[in-house]
Amino acid sequence: MTSLLKGCTPWPEAFVDRYWAAGHWRGTTLDSLLRDWALEYGPRTALVHGDTRITYANLNRSVNRMAAAFRMRGLRPGQRVVVQLPNVPERVITVFALMRAGVVPVLCALSHREPQVPEIVRITQAIGYVGPAAHQGFEHMAMAESIAAQWPFLRRVFTLEEPGASSPYGGLTTDPSGCQYSSLGSLDSPPGPALALSADQVALFLLSGDVSEAPRIVPRTHNDYAYQARAAAESVSLTAQDVYLAALPPDGPVAFGGPGIVGALSAGATVVLVDDPEPAACLALIERERVTVAAVPALGVGTWLDVLPTAQADLRDLRLVQVVGADLPPETAGRLGVELGFRLQRVVDLPEGLLLLTRPDDPRQTVLRTHGRALSPDDEIRVVDAEGTEVPDGEPGELLVRGPYAVRGYYRAPDQNARSFTGQGHFRTGVLAARNADGTLVLLGRALCPPARP
Repeated sequence: MTSLLKGCTPWPEAFVDRYWAAGHWRGTTLDSLLRDWALEYGPRTALVHGDTRITYANLNRSVNRMAAAFRMRGLRPGQRVVVQLPNVPERVITVFALMRAGVVPVLCALSHREPQVPEIVRITQAIGYVGPAAHQGFEHMAMAESIAAQWPFLRRVFTLEEPGASSPYGGLTTDPSGCQYSSLGSLDSPPGPALALSADQVALFLLSGDVSEAPRIVPRTHNDYAYQARAAAESVSLTAQDVYLAALPPDGPVAFGGPGIVGALSAGATVVLVDDPEPAACLALIERERVTVAAVPALGVGTWLDVLPTAQADLRDLRLVQVVGADLPPETAGRLGVELGFRLQRVVDLPEGLLLLTRPDDPRQTVLRTHGRALSPDDEIRVVDAEGTEVPDGEPGELLVRGPYAVRGYYRAPDQNARSFTGQGHFRTGVLAARNADGTLVLLGRALCPPARP
């Protein structure tokens, strides 16, 4: 069995061998991939945010120095750190730096508050928290102080300050509970020897489902996540000539790896980070940065059409828009392609691993009327009835999946795993779907009742 962080469910050895033999898993950690990209694309622009432009070489250098500083502050391989940052370069650098230090980042949406974040810290036993001092009127550091007083394992807090603001923590401050606070910008140390890390270990944690209930923590390994990002990049033919607009909430699986930031960087493309997803702002960025591929959320995407006549943006370089989420009416999808003049890719993502996509060369009706096909040829899709029996094509049933980037269980959640995963390792998505004869899927909503455990 593959060795994972304690509390995670491994893939059976036969499946490990299968995914290696197929070339899906390649044994390189995500932070090592960044080193390779820096060597190949060094002077090219990797990240753009406002007036900030960071080359591949400088991105890797910043990650190196922050990783060394994390280690200097006492973080050790296998420990967890909750990352709750906006879609800015510091977020990308922080996530890669934690992975390079062997630490597991827990990607958390900025919208999460109490009681969600304290519960996420508790389940993961996170030793650290990275967040803004305050964001949109909410005091993240006050929340972090409260959590540190409640849970003794949270001992390191790193704060991102607004541009031009001075940190109230200086270089290093310790509160009465013994938790240390410092500015994220102060993490800059000469790098030491690289750690020997394994690609079959957990690279990062994602959050699943409605975290207003008990959060479900999804462990993603370097092998499976790198494969997902690479395969998704290949599905839209990303190259070093592309400019990728990242306008999705940064904690989601597509935002970072579907293809997202990781997939775009793997191709040598430039990633334009958007922390204001309003259509007018996005359209202006598409024109200014000559964006070729954009990823936007399905909810509210129709407002792009409302803004377009007044925005008067030059979109001539835009060749493809990924619309992420199941809720895209066919009439809106049709208008997007016709009125904006680009190809549309529908994407549905689950943190547990399933990625459904239409392909750029799919017929128009496939894009308008379905949610596409699974990303990998080794994704094993089942659509089953309440007894766990597969239903005929066209019939509704619950969607189940297992594959090379689909997890086998949540972190430290045996009771939840018994409900959410079959004895054969399929993930019960809880989604009602129908499969067409060509393998495309149509998602119909939530399943009314879970199937019996096969």
